[in-house]
Amino acid sequence: MTDLFFRENGTFTIVQFTDLHWKNGEPEDLRTYSLMKLILQLESPDLVIFTGDVISEECEDPFDSYRNAIKVVEEFNIPWAAVFGNHDAEEKCTKEDLIRLQQEHQYCLTETGPELDNRFGNYMFRINSKKYNTPLAALYMFDSGSYLDHPVGGYEWIMHKQIGWYKEKSKQLTEYNKGIPLLSLAFFHIPLPEYNEVWNYHTCYGDNYEGMGCPEVNSGLFAAFLEMDDVKGIFVGHDHINDFWGELHGINLCYGRATGYNTYGKEGFPRGARIIRLEEGEDSYKSWIRLDDGTKIVNQPEHAPEHVWKRI
Repeated sequence: MTDLFFRENGTFTIVQFTDLHWKNGEPEDLRTYSLMKLILQLESPDLVIFTGDVISEECEDPFDSYRNAIKVVEEFNIPWAAVFGNHDAEEKCTKEDLIRLQQEHQYCLTETGPELDNRFGNYMFRINSKKYNTPLAALYMFDSGSYLDHPVGGYEWIMHKQIGWYKEKSKQLTEYNKGIPLLSLAFFHIPLPEYNEVWNYHTCYGDNYEGMGCPEVNSGLFAAFLEMDDVKGIFVGHDHINDFWGELHGINLCYGRATGYNTYGKEGFPRGARIIRLEEGEDSYKSWIRLDDGTKIVNQPEHAPEHVWKRI
């Protein structure tokens, strides 16, 4: 478990890069590099989180590609961490190989974490007050898996062992904080089934151009977040031309903004990143999007629910 710290001004800023799909240094990859460089210059974050599919299954050397994909963050001397997408270890390497490679870098904070079934890289950070050196917030990182080897088909779901790990860590932090849950955020690649519910039945903000690539089965991570009453924001990637967020039972379900050019997108839907800012002493956070031309989007377009709940 790694401890991070709020700045002297009481802020902590995270840049979420997602779905770089870095290949072999093609011109599209260099555009991705330039986009990340611009956003790091504009935001000066305290932490960068890559929410999966950092590299493409089509890269010739996954290790060389991964080094080049995260190079710009190292050049800025910014701490960074990553979780796995469904493509990162799809060809020519394993998750364990990629974690070891990440940890070779000076500013990498990625942890192997406990081995939970076939998932690696489940870990958490505490964000402490610099003045009092006490934890005020937490960040949970999950490996959301890949393609499901089961007749159900589709994508893997968060495993019960992962949920048990999270609940134990959350319980420890709450007890340490005299029974008060810490404001927490969760980061992983593949969206939960609740993303369908929030889009279809609640007011959301942002765009949904491809539907949600969720698992076919709900294994209960969202319910665990509700039970522990600490995670108030979930941040995913995976679906490149979605960037919406919406609130469900007091938890914000958020997409990042796809960052990489060497993959599919949509004309008129620029690449970018999601920014998250925590403030010391606050029980909520702020978030916005930065586009590849530097534009800052604070207020995304409102989407009214497509369906209305009918109670019997």
